[in-house]
Amino acid sequence: MATTATRFEVTELAPRIGCAIRTDKATLLSGERAGEIRELMEKRGVVAFPQINLTDEEQIAFTHTLGTFAHEEGEGGKDGKDTVYPITMDEKINPIASYLKGAFFWHIDGTMSQMPILASIMSSQALAAPGTGQTEFCNTYAAWDELPEAEKAEVEHLKVAHAMWRSQLYHEPEPSYARLQQWMARGQNTLPLVWKHRSGRKSLVLGATAMQVEGLSFPESEALLIRLRDWATQPQFVYRHEWQLGDMVIWDNTGTMHRALPYDHQSGRLMHRTKLEGEEAFA
Repeated sequence: MATTATRFEVTELAPRIGCAIRTDKATLLSGERAGEIRELMEKRGVVAFPQINLTDEEQIAFTHTLGTFAHEEGEGGKDGKDTVYPITMDEKINPIASYLKGAFFWHIDGTMSQMPILASIMSSQALAAPGTGQTEFCNTYAAWDELPEAEKAEVEHLKVAHAMWRSQLYHEPEPSYARLQQWMARGQNTLPLVWKHRSGRKSLVLGATAMQVEGLSFPESEALLIRLRDWATQPQFVYRHEWQLGDMVIWDNTGTMHRALPYDHQSGRLMHRTKLEGEEAFA
């Protein structure tokens, strides 16, 4: 019996990061190309599916084809079922939307754990005004690879303290003491500045939660972290996704940083996100 070839077109989106796959729902939900999608995600950092228009149930099913569905604190299943998580500034939809304000600054998800999530899958449900609310991604593998050798030797063995409260200060620099204590209750975590992956590749571990480089004074630490962030977020390492309704984007959380660009918080912008459980600890 003859089979019909399915559409699966891959195009690069930026020189060192990002690709788009144009295909159909049946192909994604079958899981037949899941291995290829994971390989592209690791290689390119970001995989976009323009206007694929998956329902919530289809997005959940697709997530399962790629790995283990992640249930993080506050984002777990409802009534024993997997659910999408709403990314919005509307507290009527997401009561803890204020915590998402840290997403407007470069970050990696999961720096408070030893094994961060592998990837996020996010689909657009409602958009902000044109020219706002885009999502940017930078390739921290490529940023490491192209760092001058002398600088690699300087930073390769350094460790950095990360804290959720540090990232919250970016958008609320003068919190009340009670609010600061609430943030600090999440603790902190010490991570390598350079993640040596089991694949043999290396990537930089940076972002808004990075608080203090061990062994350096505070000014020296700030200077190094900001210098490396500037390096990693140069245009050649960055892809900016201009959202269209129905788009779905997957990104490798272990080899990229990301941030949302500003938009009117009353715009109704809404994304639905699912995640894949981590498969490799920071090392």
